[in-house]
Amino acid sequence: MDHRALPCRSMLYIPGSRDRALEKARTLPVDAIIFDLEDAVAIGEKPAARHRLATQLAKGGYGPRAQIVRVNGPDTPWGAADLETMAHARPQAILLPKVNSAKDIEALARHLDQRTETAETAIWAMMETPRGILNAAGIAAAPRMAGLVMGTNDLAKDLNCNGCPDRLPLLTALQTCLLAARSHGLICVDGVYNAFRDQDGLVRECTQGRDMGFDGKTLIHPAQITTANAVFAPSEEEINLARRRIAAFDRATAQGQGVAVLDGRIVENLHVETARATLAKATAIRMLEQT
Repeated sequence: MDHRALPCRSMLYIPGSRDRALEKARTLPVDAIIFDLEDAVAIGEKPAARHRLATQLAKGGYGPRAQIVRVNGPDTPWGAADLETMAHARPQAILLPKVNSAKDIEALARHLDQRTETAETAIWAMMETPRGILNAAGIAAAPRMAGLVMGTNDLAKDLNCNGCPDRLPLLTALQTCLLAARSHGLICVDGVYNAFRDQDGLVRECTQGRDMGFDGKTLIHPAQITTANAVFAPSEEEINLARRRIAAFDRATAQGQGVAVLDGRIVENLHVETARATLAKATAIRMLEQT
């Protein structure tokens, strides 16, 4: 399965150390799961967590949703063992934390290339360090890359910036990663919203991320899934407009015209491309929700 073709409106972190959470994840209406062996797992639990996760992945049952494993970094005491154990589970993707440059991705790609089990395994990069943000374009161009995930908590810590509702201190980093991802056709997912009981704040931040161009939102709690799915999905109004734009443009081109006019606005080929992407996303979401 090409997980890059699936929606990523909601991407939920699930601790690899918790059997109950791993079981529950099979029933959640989330688009993608990040099975976490890094920040969500205490140091003393890391060896057991990687084996527990490998067992659960082998059992399957997570359906068509994208399945990504966040391992510990290669410079930690657990990174090599994480990769060795996870390889047997044939993960769809590995999420590498604290990526600083393309060299980090290239090293992981070489490791995956050496094993037949990981021949189809893609790589995602956590963008959470100042150096990583500055090297975003090179990271996005590295082998096996499928997506960038914003690690806004770690990034804010390193930048020593204050949290603001408008996230102004982080906008440069967010937009830099979006530019890098889009220049190489990658998915780009926004960082987490920490106050999981604050639905109004979550809606505000999801809306900001959607309007900026992010494909979805990383989440820390199942209670956030419904909101992220709703905000990052095309609305009925957007779907209807997309259909009308395509129809108007088709009529215009049939008459030998290069542009169309709809509701007093010009419709060019670029608008049609956006409209087709909107309809394709809506179709993918519908198919995912039906399974």
